[in-house]
Amino acid sequence: MPARAYLDHAASSPIRPEVAEQVAQDLSEGLGGWANPSSQHASGRRMAGLLAQARARIARALGVDAHEVVLTSGGTEASALMIAGRARAVPGGRLVVSPIEHPAVLDSARAAVEQLGAGLSLLEVDGAGRVGLDSLTASLSASSGAGPAGDPGGAGSRARPTGADTGPPRRGRVSLVSVMAANNETGVVQDMAAVVGRVRRATGVERPGQPGYVPVHCDAVAALGKTVVDFRGWGLDAMSLSGHKLGAPVGVGALVVRREVDLRPVTGGGGQERGVRSGTQDVIGARALALAVELAVGEREAEAVRLGALRDRLLREATALEGVHATLPADAAHLPSTAHLWFEGAQAEALLMALDLAGIDASAGSACHAGVHGPSHVLLAMGLGQDAARSTLRVSLGPGSTERDVERLVTALPGAVDAARRMRAAAGPGHSPAPQRREM
Repeated sequence: MPARAYLDHAASSPIRPEVAEQVAQDLSEGLGGWANPSSQHASGRRMAGLLAQARARIARALGVDAHEVVLTSGGTEASALMIAGRARAVPGGRLVVSPIEHPAVLDSARAAVEQLGAGLSLLEVDGAGRVGLDSLTASLSASSGAGPAGDPGGAGSRARPTGADTGPPRRGRVSLVSVMAANNETGVVQDMAAVVGRVRRATGVERPGQPGYVPVHCDAVAALGKTVVDFRGWGLDAMSLSGHKLGAPVGVGALVVRREVDLRPVTGGGGQERGVRSGTQDVIGARALALAVELAVGEREAEAVRLGALRDRLLREATALEGVHATLPADAAHLPSTAHLWFEGAQAEALLMALDLAGIDASAGSACHAGVHGPSHVLLAMGLGQDAARSTLRVSLGPGSTERDVERLVTALPGAVDAARRMRAAAGPGHSPAPQRREM
């Protein structure tokens, strides 16, 4: 049986050979990974030294200071820690986030409303998922009135209407702005420098530590290694990243956060990571993350050219099929590694099943809501209708992706789409209508 075509790197990317070799050596050649780096004996001190080296390597690759790197179990914990930590640091404060964020941000913000009394403002996005800067200014305005109470989208809903508010009145202090650098489903890239610049102008406060300063957090999990990520140049205060999207093992990530940002712990414990994230540090995991970050950042430009050409071919041939559309408009900045499509008259589950039988691994969107087959909150926020939002395909490329993988997909796609449409027709009349997009 021929090898499968793995086209789901946005969900998780295979461990890089160099990283796998390093982990194997660390485990087998007496690194002493069993010793606790907080211990005062010689073995513990050695592990503490290796941990410091790994932290410094991560910081150097990202252009930040080593003391700003807080190690976590992954991107989800990093983002959740930032949201919950700020809600605890600023009681009654208001979180301002985009409606297309990862559940680690959106669900954590909703929990902060329900459990900590925080406020929540959701920004507006256009038909490509780009944040409206004017809505950001409005959300930061101290003169804005109170928003309606309740949970945007309804209890348990994954969809979030744009421009919605919940929790305490909007005149409460804004505790955090959180906008992702690149969307994990569609691949749209935000202008993060413009986002931060608008926050600074709207608040009139430029420097951390000054009264009224509003920190800006960025979920960079999908962006790092795929497009430019510039913590210092963008003026960010915090940034999340995840190892398994870069070729490190699952279970390691980091929150990069400035010292000046007041962040409160969400759990008790030994306070190993700057007092905000407790637990015995995984030195072997930290070393794996450091190497994966170095490799991903180092090869980014060359891989962007290679993967961008594969993505362009995939979109060109897929959209030549009747009733197949690119989700993002041509002028939207996007990741070179992600192609997102929607299909008239074909639901995602049937399409994925047909591709799976053809030996192709792809997805309908985020893999972070296991077992959830409802329409994507990202696509609904962008203005796609319910049917279109249930009829999508995300193809994401990575270091191991080849021309042969793309050829296999475009060859199998016509038959898969036809089979999915027959299944949809057999289930009853219906047709996925063209999406009605909002314009900014």
